[in-house]
Amino acid sequence: MAVLNVNPTRMELTNLKRKLVTARRGHKLLKDKRDELMRRFLDLVRENKALRIQVEQNLKEANAHMSVARSVMNDKALDVALMLSTQEMSLDISEKNVMSVMIPVFNTKFKTADENDKYSYGFAATSTDLDAAVGALSDIFPRLLRLAEVEKSCQLMAAEIEKTRRRVNALEHVMIPQYEETIKYITMKLDESERSTTTRLMKVKDMMLEQAHHYNN
Repeated sequence: MAVLNVNPTRMELTNLKRKLVTARRGHKLLKDKRDELMRRFLDLVRENKALRIQVEQNLKEANAHMSVARSVMNDKALDVALMLSTQEMSLDISEKNVMSVMIPVFNTKFKTADENDKYSYGFAATSTDLDAAVGALSDIFPRLLRLAEVEKSCQLMAAEIEKTRRRVNALEHVMIPQYEETIKYITMKLDESERSTTTRLMKVKDMMLEQAHHYNN
C-alpha cells in the first residue's frame, strides 16, 4: 500500500492519527448502516415475493371470472355495466426516511366507505362471474399498491446498500491502510531524524570535551 504524499513532520503525524481515528469510526458506522439496511432489505424482499405470488394468483382468478362473464354476456351489456363508476379513489404519495433512504408511502382514500359502491351496475342484468371479477379486482387493488411500494423500496435500498458497501470497502481497503502506512513511515522518519540529531549532538559533545581537554593541557 502506497503512503500518502505528505511531509514527515510531527504536525502531519498528529493530523493523520486524528484522521485515522475518524476513518475507523466512520467505517464502523457505515458497516452498521449496511448491515441494518441489508436486514430491512431482506424483509422487504420476502414481503415482495409473498405479495407477488398472492397478487398473481388473485389476478388469475379475476381474469378467469371475467372470461366467463364475457362468454355469457354480450359486449354491449358488459360495456354499459362497466361504463360509469360509483366509487372514486385518490392516491396520496409521501415518503419516509429509513436509514437515510427515502422510500415511498402510498395512502389511498375512497369517495365512500360503502363496499357495494365498487359495483357500478345493477345485479339483475349481469352475470355473477362479473360480480366476482369486479370484487376480486377491487380486493386486489390495495395489494397491488403495496407491491408497487415494496418493489420501489427494494430498488432504492439496493442502490443505497451498494453505495454504502463501496464506501465501507474504500475505507477498509484504501484509506485506513494508507493512513496506517503513512503513520508508520512518518514515525520511522522522525525516529531516524531523532537518532541522527542525537548522534550529531554526541559528536559535538565529544569534540567540545576534546577541545576543552586539549586547552587545559
